[in-house]
Amino acid sequence: MELQFYGAAERVTGSCHILRVAGHLLLLDCGLIQGSPEEEALNRELFPFEPADVDAVVLSHGHIDHSGRLPLLVKRGFSGPVYTQHATIDLSLVLLLDSASLAERDADIRRRHATTGRERHAEPLYTREDAQRAVARMRGMEYGETKEILPGVRLRFLDAGHILGSAVVELRITEGGEERTLVFSGDLGQYESPVLRDPETPEKADILLVESTYGDRLHRDFQGTVAELGEIFRTACRECGNILIPAFSIGRSQELLYLFATYYSQWELDKWQVYLDSPMAIEAGRIYWGYPGLLDEEALAFRNNPALLPPLDNLHFTERVEASRKINDIRNGAIIIAGSGMCNGGRILHHLKYNIHRPECRIIFTGYQAPGTLGRKLVGGEKQVSIHGRSYRVAAGIHTIGGLSAHGDRADMLRWMDGFRNRPEVYVVHGDAGVKVSFRNAIEERLQLKVSIPKPGDMVKL
Repeated sequence: MELQFYGAAERVTGSCHILRVAGHLLLLDCGLIQGSPEEEALNRELFPFEPADVDAVVLSHGHIDHSGRLPLLVKRGFSGPVYTQHATIDLSLVLLLDSASLAERDADIRRRHATTGRERHAEPLYTREDAQRAVARMRGMEYGETKEILPGVRLRFLDAGHILGSAVVELRITEGGEERTLVFSGDLGQYESPVLRDPETPEKADILLVESTYGDRLHRDFQGTVAELGEIFRTACRECGNILIPAFSIGRSQELLYLFATYYSQWELDKWQVYLDSPMAIEAGRIYWGYPGLLDEEALAFRNNPALLPPLDNLHFTERVEASRKINDIRNGAIIIAGSGMCNGGRILHHLKYNIHRPECRIIFTGYQAPGTLGRKLVGGEKQVSIHGRSYRVAAGIHTIGGLSAHGDRADMLRWMDGFRNRPEVYVVHGDAGVKVSFRNAIEERLQLKVSIPKPGDMVKL
C-alpha cells in the first residue's frame, strides 16, 4: 500500500491524492486548480494515471477545488463510484453544473473573438452533460457509517464543519495481514462557528494528511468579528456608499444571511437593501435548510422556528440577469453579496466595475484568495486592476474578515489534531509554501509529531 501526492501539494487548490492498495487505485478528491490563467491551464494536462484505471474516488466535500475535475475524469474514462456525504451530492450538482456553464461560456467567447486557429476551435474543459455524468457516479454515505469500498479498504466520514456535507475521511486499509489507518482532513471549519457543527476528530491515525490554508495565523475572535462588521456598515452608511461582498456561493453566503438576521438591529441593517445576487447561492440555501440533521443546535432552532430571527424584509434574491444589472443603478445603501468569492469570474465583477473606484464604497473579503486572482490583488493592496480587459483605479475601502472564514485557523487545526489518541505521522498539504512551513513548525512545537511537507509526485509507503 502506498500514497502518492498529486494535487494541492504545492498550492491550496486542486486537491487530489492517489492511494494504491492491493492492485487497486483510489483517489482522494479530484479538484480544479484555481488562480492565474497559467495555473488554470494546468487543468487540461493529462492525469498522472489512466482515468479508466481508477477504481473509486473519495470526495471530501463539494467545493470546486476538491471536486472540479471529476467531470473531466469521467470524460476521460473513469467509470467507478465516487463516495461522499449525502449533502455533497446535492451541492456538487449545483457547483459542477455552474463550473461547466462557465467553461462552456468561456469557450464560446474565445471562438467568437478568435485570432488564432486554436481559439477558433476552443473547447470547454467539460460540459454540463459531463458534470451530470460525474454526479451520477456519486454514492452517498452518512457521517459515522463504515463501508468497505474496495477489498481491504473501509471508509468512514466524520463531520469537518467546513460546509454542508464536508467530511474528514478515515480509511482503514488492510493488505498482507497489516492494517493502517489513513486520515485526510479535507477542509476543516472553525470551532463554535454559526450554522454547522464543530469538526470531529477520529480516534487514531497512522498517516494524517492535514490542510494548512490558514496554518500561519489566528482569526479574530467571533465577537470581535461582529463588532468589526458593524463598524464597516456604519461607516459606509455615513459616507453614502455601497458594500460589496464577494462570497463563495456554498457555505459563506448562507452563513452571511444567517448573521444578517441574527445581528439585524446591532448592525443597523434596516438602513440598507441587501441583495443576494447569486442563483447558485440561492439554490444552495434551499439545500442547506433541507438537511436539518447537519446543522448546529442554534441554527436548527431557528430553522424550526423562523420567528426567532428578525425577518429580512429588505433582502432581495436576484436570480435573473436583468435584476442583477439593475443593482448597478444604485449609488448608495446597497449590500451586494455575489460570486465568485475570489473575484475570478461571476457577477461580482460587474458590481466591482461600478463601485471599485468610489472611495465611499467598501469591499469585504471573507475567505481565502488564491495567488493570481483579482481577489488576491485587491487584498494585497494593488491600486490599479484589470476587469474584463479594462483598467480600474482602486479607491474603495478593502476589508478582510478572517473571522468569517469557513477554514479553521492555526489554533482550530491544532485543537483538531490534538484530539487523536495516538501520534500519527503528519503530511501538510493544501496551503501556500510559506504557510505550510509555519504550520509544520507549530505542529512540531506544540504536538511533538513527525511532520513532512510533500511535493507533487512524492510517494509514501504505508
